[in-house]
Amino acid sequence: MLDVKIDHVEFTYSGTKNVILGDISMDVRAGGFACLLGQSGCGKSTLLRLLAGLEMPNRGTLTVDGEPIRGAGLQRGMVFQDYGLFPWMTAGENIMIALERRFPEMTKEQRKERARNWMSNVGMDDSLFNKLPGDLSGGQKQRCGIARVFAIDPPILLMDEPFGALDAVTKAKLQDLVLSLWRQGEGQRKTVFFVTHDVDEALLLGTDIYVFSQSPATIMYHHSFAEDERPTRKNMYCDAGIAELRNHLISLIYTDANDRAAVEQ
Repeated sequence: MLDVKIDHVEFTYSGTKNVILGDISMDVRAGGFACLLGQSGCGKSTLLRLLAGLEMPNRGTLTVDGEPIRGAGLQRGMVFQDYGLFPWMTAGENIMIALERRFPEMTKEQRKERARNWMSNVGMDDSLFNKLPGDLSGGQKQRCGIARVFAIDPPILLMDEPFGALDAVTKAKLQDLVLSLWRQGEGQRKTVFFVTHDVDEALLLGTDIYVFSQSPATIMYHHSFAEDERPTRKNMYCDAGIAELRNHLISLIYTDANDRAAVEQ
């Protein structure tokens, strides 16, 4: 379990003058589920790229248990919105290639067994092991991506709008699946950063919700739930306190969008 600290991070893509991240500071405790909420294009995915070590900040620091992030590493696993599967490899091979890098001491048979086990854990039938991604539904592809990242067992998960392209029923099932897998790690829960623009999704999943303004992004609002206060599917739409928080989050995002539009006009 690893604590993550983001300290006054600023970021601008090389060769441009557009500041994407203005001044971002976050302290995410080990085993936390941090939902990064805000409109599309506000810099949430960019912060995930910094956490993954794919980009470096112009200012500020990102540290994991006090150690600076200096590049990509196997302690941080990523689940992408577009699934991130190699189209020429079967579902099983997409998981096994990640296992080969993570556990080089494993035999091919051991990697195959672990891949099959994790496919089963995310509700994928064994008959899908040898299917190419093009033969899988969107939900099956995303289950494969989730199986792959949990199979390599990183202590930190980075999830970039992984359910944004799915229908409502499949999305709900995968939300519940991720929560279930995360909760199974009592005492060893993974630290999760989850990008979304869906307020209800953030309420359902997060131990912490960070609301981003439009770029240059800052943290407009942070809400942290006590474990026994977290919303569930049963009380999401009938609890007055949750309804008040939902309305506040929506208002923050809507007001920020209107203020920005007025300035640009």
